[in-house]
Amino acid sequence: MSAPQPASPSSGWRPRVVALDVDGTILDHDGSLPAEVRAAVRAVADADVPVVLSTGRSWHSTLPVIEQLGLTSGPAVCSNGAVVVDFPPERIVRAVTFDPRTVIEKVTAYSPETLIAVEEIGRGYRLSGHFPEGDLSGAMAIEDVEELSSRPVTRIILRDPARSDRDFVALAEQLGLHGVQYYVGYSAWLDIAPEGVTKAAGLDEVVLGLGVTAGDVLAVGDGRNDAEMLAWAGRGVAMGQAPPEVQQVADAVTGSFDDLGLVTELRRWF
Repeated sequence: MSAPQPASPSSGWRPRVVALDVDGTILDHDGSLPAEVRAAVRAVADADVPVVLSTGRSWHSTLPVIEQLGLTSGPAVCSNGAVVVDFPPERIVRAVTFDPRTVIEKVTAYSPETLIAVEEIGRGYRLSGHFPEGDLSGAMAIEDVEELSSRPVTRIILRDPARSDRDFVALAEQLGLHGVQYYVGYSAWLDIAPEGVTKAAGLDEVVLGLGVTAGDVLAVGDGRNDAEMLAWAGRGVAMGQAPPEVQQVADAVTGSFDDLGLVTELRRWF
């Protein structure tokens, strides 16, 4: 039995939903939106195909990107799938939480210098200490470990600017995190979410509401937190700078961000 072929224009397949990661896919890592990327995303929306941002960002920091792109309505998958928001009017349709206490206790015992933040949906973060400027947005409240652990959260963020992403891969393994989902970013950044929460799980709920299936979705991303989404979608495309393990699960690899890889992929269809 031959392996299924990736979706392509020649096969007659067309995306009915486009799911896009934000940082490293739509925006560069300094937060800039190239005009060519905005125009390509607008072409999708102008074709009446829903564009769903699917990101590790909070809703608070996703909304400005939606506004920059000129998207006027629809769902957004935030916090790596823990939060799904429909707009306008703004309505949280999914918020999966977990008890952060065990993770926070392990982190503070094993790596007390690591910064910890927990998300407050739509507002900002509660933090153990000040993160590097530009890492987070919204209201910030410094709390002690007991306060941070006091109620369920949608995610925990760990950060240590003195370490590398590979250091944080090792840290996650050493912590022996069970009952949660975690993703290591390009920098020393670790996102921890409730078990089973992924961008793919959030998108599953979205496409059900749109009356389509995963097989109808074109998804593009560049991070380790995009792997499940790319494997889930009818056509999953990794950006050229994506780590090898992310490229391996994708149906195709486009150019890097600097080479306008997202534009190349979207122009295949729109």
